[in-house]
Amino acid sequence: MGSNSVIDQKHKVVVGEGGYVLEDVPHFSDYIPDLPTHSNQLQDNPAYSVVKQYFVNEDDTVTQKIVVHKKSPKGIHFRRAGPRQKVWFESDEVHACIVTCGGLCPGLNTVIREIVCGLHYMYGVKKVEGIDGGYRGFYARNTISLNPKIVNDIHKRGGTILGTSRGGHDTSKIVDSIQDRGINQVYIIGGDGTQRGASLIFEEIKRRGLKVSVAGIPKTIDNDIPVIDRSFGFDTAVEEAQRAINAAHVEACSIENGIGVVKLMGRYSGFIAMYATLASRDVDCCLIPESPFYLEGPGGLFEYIEKRLKENGHLVLVIAEGAGQELLSESIPTEKEDASGNKLLKDVGLWISQKIKDHFAKLKKMAINLKYIDPTYMIRAVPSNASDNVYCTLLAQSAVHGAMAGYTGFTVGPVNGRHSYIPFYRITERQNNVVITDRMWARLLSSTNQPSFLSSKDVEDRRGQDCQATDEEIFSEDILVNKGISFM
Repeated sequence: MGSNSVIDQKHKVVVGEGGYVLEDVPHFSDYIPDLPTHSNQLQDNPAYSVVKQYFVNEDDTVTQKIVVHKKSPKGIHFRRAGPRQKVWFESDEVHACIVTCGGLCPGLNTVIREIVCGLHYMYGVKKVEGIDGGYRGFYARNTISLNPKIVNDIHKRGGTILGTSRGGHDTSKIVDSIQDRGINQVYIIGGDGTQRGASLIFEEIKRRGLKVSVAGIPKTIDNDIPVIDRSFGFDTAVEEAQRAINAAHVEACSIENGIGVVKLMGRYSGFIAMYATLASRDVDCCLIPESPFYLEGPGGLFEYIEKRLKENGHLVLVIAEGAGQELLSESIPTEKEDASGNKLLKDVGLWISQKIKDHFAKLKKMAINLKYIDPTYMIRAVPSNASDNVYCTLLAQSAVHGAMAGYTGFTVGPVNGRHSYIPFYRITERQNNVVITDRMWARLLSSTNQPSFLSSKDVEDRRGQDCQATDEEIFSEDILVNKGISFM
């Protein structure tokens, strides 16, 4: 990187001139000296014969923040994904495995297919296995042999052909299994908990000095993974949610004072609900976890529902599964968790439907007809749409290129439209949330004409929180010092 200096060996942070910061990913050369390299055979691949430039320049990086001022520092960058001129594996020595963990998501099978086909057709790799049943499959179940013929049409199916599970992560046992089986490329598809597990697996592999590349493909239907532009399956989920919203709208319009309530996914982040609402234009109110609401009194939800019913004769309400959980906790306390450590949510859709019914039953002056639709499992079980299929292909191929080039301990995803290699800690350090003081949420409020349900004090508090979150994405000397990094 020329005159740039590495100032944090643990996280491979490189600082250059003008406030340039590269948050790099680990490489075999960091901890295994004198490994041989080989010419990348892609240059002889007929598919790439017309490509003007086969390989990504080693110094290519992608900026995290695309909108800057003329006096802004260059800011945080990530290493650009893509094929390299030199690779650290020969085709016949590669023994790759793929594992899927966590909940289902459209596109899982597409990612599996394209990893297998990418390794086979681009690099001539013949030995690829699928781990059956998530992380615990490394030491508790058999593997599934994968080749282009076996995975040929799996992208047309929902779910994952490898099976999945939550929890069951024993790092030492997993690495023992990897070592015993002679696996040297591990492709891990899953959400933030899965990527945290992948980071631990990489650290143990590094501690043992093994030549094993660990590549993560971030998966969450909720789109709550930070840094990357979006997660695969999200586009399909928004599209599929339209069917449920349309059904609720038809039901609500077909009867006097009809109310259609649709619960969509979004444990901590309301992106699916927000984008589905904006896409639909039939939604009168959207409730998400990031924006608290209240039911009774002036400016509350009940008052707004009454107003819209009087104006239009019907109402469609979309609510994310994580919205209003603090209100439910007052009446239905529970602290149970699933196998991944996620707090089990109460069914806010059923709860709010009953609350609305009870409210109007007390009023007696306005009879309502409410229909509740929960399409959650229908949405996450469908095959990915065309947009997500293309996206999954790019993710898979970028992961394959990175592993072959000797990178490890990374996850892959688009940053400002360019696929990049991102350190695990950046993916797992926080969640991506809807910023309710941002213009996108304002567009939704304008589209639905719903109130924000926030007091002026709430708005100021949220602005302060969002400004602080935004500042953390921008390079500054103070932040680096707080991370234990000092300037040279």
